[in-house]
Amino acid sequence: MAAPMSWRRLVYSVYSPAIAGVFTRISDRVFRARDRRGGSSVLLLAPLLAETDPAPHRVSRPTSSAGAQQTEGLCSHFRWMAEHVPAFRVPGSHIHILTSPDQFYQAMKARIKTAQRRVVMASLYLGTGQLEQELVDCMEEALQCSQDNSQSPDLKVSILLDYTRGSRGKINSRTMLLPLLQRFTSQMRVSLYHTPDLRGLLRLLVPQRFNETIGVQHIKVYLFDDSIIISGANLSDSYFTNRQDRYVLLENCREVADFFSDLVEAVGDVSLQLQPDDSVTMLEDMVHPYKGNRQDFSAVARKRIMEVVNSAHIRQRLLNQSEDSEDEGMSEVEEDTWVFPLVQMKPLGIRVDEQVTQRLLTDAGPESTVFLTSGYFNLTRAYMRLVLKAGASYRILTASPEVNGFFGAKGIAGAIPAAYTHIARQFYKQVCQGGQQERVHLHEYHRPEWTFHAKGLWYYLQGQDRPCLTLIGSPNFGYRSVHRDLEAQIAIVTENEELQSQLQEEQEMLYRRSAEVSTSTFERPDRHVKLWVKLVTPLIKNFF
Repeated sequence: MAAPMSWRRLVYSVYSPAIAGVFTRISDRVFRARDRRGGSSVLLLAPLLAETDPAPHRVSRPTSSAGAQQTEGLCSHFRWMAEHVPAFRVPGSHIHILTSPDQFYQAMKARIKTAQRRVVMASLYLGTGQLEQELVDCMEEALQCSQDNSQSPDLKVSILLDYTRGSRGKINSRTMLLPLLQRFTSQMRVSLYHTPDLRGLLRLLVPQRFNETIGVQHIKVYLFDDSIIISGANLSDSYFTNRQDRYVLLENCREVADFFSDLVEAVGDVSLQLQPDDSVTMLEDMVHPYKGNRQDFSAVARKRIMEVVNSAHIRQRLLNQSEDSEDEGMSEVEEDTWVFPLVQMKPLGIRVDEQVTQRLLTDAGPESTVFLTSGYFNLTRAYMRLVLKAGASYRILTASPEVNGFFGAKGIAGAIPAAYTHIARQFYKQVCQGGQQERVHLHEYHRPEWTFHAKGLWYYLQGQDRPCLTLIGSPNFGYRSVHRDLEAQIAIVTENEELQSQLQEEQEMLYRRSAEVSTSTFERPDRHVKLWVKLVTPLIKNFF
């Protein structure tokens, strides 16, 4: 290992610690590859001194660059993603699609209890019921075992929630976590992200029930050592029982887990830190989100978060290139699936997910089929325009009024299901006016005593009966997801037939509980939308 150490000294003398750390990991990986083959790896280190520019933020059309050509095994339609975001190769057999709230809940509990090094959880909020308390109890048990076990004393638990939603009411997410923070202060971190857009007079005037409409931390990531669940589900009892969402479990995918752990840590660093006495403070030298300058906060936060994205992008491109040069027959041939993390934080000037999603919708060609779902049908104008003008067939699934999470709510919130009915009717009218009924189909999810919160898409290439790509995570494809909130999802591109079958079964399971919308749907008496609801619909589109 003398050679890698000499490279470390060289790199640390020239580059910043962050970039040097990237190069150190790559150096170790390359020299391990050399040891397996018994040959020299010196030439493989050449890209380390050449690849110093950060990854481009703007998604362009495909190029014939060497990097794109070397992404072997990646479906050619989606190879361009590796040029713009980190690309993680993983075995498709390590990815499992969960299909029910209970599966999601039980998977989290089991993995918290057995975690040895880290538990990292990012959500909008943590509920206050018995099921949520059992999750907290699992964390307490794991932390206590860590203290009692000399072989794993270093378990760290990091929780990232939204400040406004997590602080609502006398009993809230903060009070649920305070006992853990007080007992395991050195092992526990609770970060509360506060949007920089809720400040000044607006912060004083907006009622607590509605202050989250200005912008929230909406990422849903649940990480346990080297395994991770990406979902759209929050940590609340309905999401564990009768609120249908989507969930994907990546087992033993350390590089993906490291990325999301670093991402949550970065967002946590620019968030308010919960203290054992229930007060909150900022880390030293960090700009305060609503007391400090708005532009300064966004600049600092963007820099901190994009350091994670860009470092991972550089690291993965170099690792993927070095793997492409290795002999066939290595374990890497099992890595038939690619995972691309997509981050959207428009208040901080980060638009990666928006750009990639627009490109996917733009490139969806004739004879391909896109199944797109959102619990709140509120496509941005850009997304709607692309769907209406694209060549692909679209089957869009959204919540019927009865399974909308706001159904039966009091006040203006109770009008939200009707407002989404009005939005869907306007969209369907455009479909009909353009003569697109055979290409664009709208479906509504129905299930008694349940609510619907699933979001994402499945992409079927021409002539394929199983999807090769899915988007899964927190974004809803609506105005809030694009412009107001912090969001993250992953694109999974796979050639693994078993994983493709899982994705197909998931998609079919959701659509089996749906009914296709027609003109007669909106003519039913129960779909009548009052005039005042139509008038406030633009407001609802932007804030809910």
